[in-house]
Amino acid sequence: MAAILILLFWLGTRKMKLVPSKGQSLAEMALDVVRVNIADDLLGKKDGKRFLPLLTAIFFTVLAMNIPGIFPGMNVAGSSLVGLPLTLAVVAYVTFIYAGLKKHPGAFLKNSFFPPGVPWPIYIIVTPIEFFSIFILRPITLALRLLMNMVAGHLLLVLCFSATDFFFFSVALDDAGWARFFGIGTFAFGFIFSAFEILVAVLQAYVFTLLTTVYIQLALAEEH
Repeated sequence: MAAILILLFWLGTRKMKLVPSKGQSLAEMALDVVRVNIADDLLGKKDGKRFLPLLTAIFFTVLAMNIPGIFPGMNVAGSSLVGLPLTLAVVAYVTFIYAGLKKHPGAFLKNSFFPPGVPWPIYIIVTPIEFFSIFILRPITLALRLLMNMVAGHLLLVLCFSATDFFFFSVALDDAGWARFFGIGTFAFGFIFSAFEILVAVLQAYVFTLLTTVYIQLALAEEH
């Protein structure tokens, strides 16, 4: 999938023109999904441009690794194995901490653990919650959200197509008539869910990138 992704962008950008070709137009439209709708909207032009390469890489990596979940004969997304979501979550985690420390070197950690305006005795409760929420829960939920969505899609397709195989080929010949009727139904549901998984693949890539950008935005916020 990485090789296919590189090839597609190479084909779309190898001969850049002022009046774009169809391939260049498609590549620019795909890149603008991240640049315009995520990076510039949430981080502004300056910081959006700064973090755009990373956000673009995250978006298209997640998308490319989600798509194999609907390939016949594979039906397993790369992101349905814990290694990829965990790696990307660590990358997002390191990035937003780096962004906060870079922008607010003396105040980022202090204001993260001790939010301004809170009475001092309340910090006994607030500080552990903030630490757990920001530095532990964020990367865990990023990884688990992507992992569980893709695993659920994989299991759903396995269920539908395994049932189709059972009704078409494993049921006794005497019961073949009614079995094939149910087999047609499970195959239809499998086809519908396969189409739905394409939407889920794109949506999960968008959500993962969006949340990473939101965490960076929070780290860069002036209150730190």
